Amino acid sequence: MLNIAVFASGRGSNYEAIQQKIDKGNINGKVVCVVSDHANPGVFERAKFRNIPTHTINRKQFKSGDDYVEKLLNTLADYNTDLIILAGYLKLIPTPLVNAYPHRMINIHPALLPNFGGKGYYGMNVHRAVVESGVNVTGITIHFVDEKYDNGSVILQKEVKVEPGDTPEMVAEKVLKLEHKYFPEVVRLLCDHKIKVIKNKVVIENE
Repeated sequence: MLNIAVFASGRGSNYEAIQQKIDKGNINGKVVCVVSDHANPGVFERAKFRNIPTHTINRKQFKSGDDYVEKLLNTLADYNTDLIILAGYLKLIPTPLVNAYPHRMINIHPALLPNFGGKGYYGMNVHRAVVESGVNVTGITIHFVDEKYDNGSVILQKEVKVEPGDTPEMVAEKVLKLEHKYFPEVVRLLCDHKIKVIKNKVVIENE
């Protein structure tokens, strides 16, 4: 069973989708802590409901970047963290943290990377850009995390149609359904050691 740390900045609906699968025994993992850059995000309420420890760790709390990174690493070490899940976490992950968890940190992005990715492309910003661009398909990308925004090796992508007349809010609703369906599935595969990286290529083993 893998010990999972969740990083989130908002309400944590993806965390909830994953946690519900864990609660049902569908994922061979355990969320051991939830970390946020915000003082009291909605995700904390979801975690506290299950007596899961929460931590606010923000760069502004520390005199130096090194102190900030040390706090993150020490917190994760305290829980013997095996896997980090970014579930709506908006801060760039420091390089030392990426290096400490190679291919053990994943993120979900609400578009088909490399399109509509990078700094500033999060939440409704993504869906507005999708609608304004006129593309007829969007989706989700689940990927490993590296030192750049939305840049790590892709694990899984799923598409959904953008229909004429769709608003950004309508697109967001479609995409969120994909997120809640496939993010827990990728976490399950990781906890079952079914996802490997061979020569920088992601390989998903057959069940």
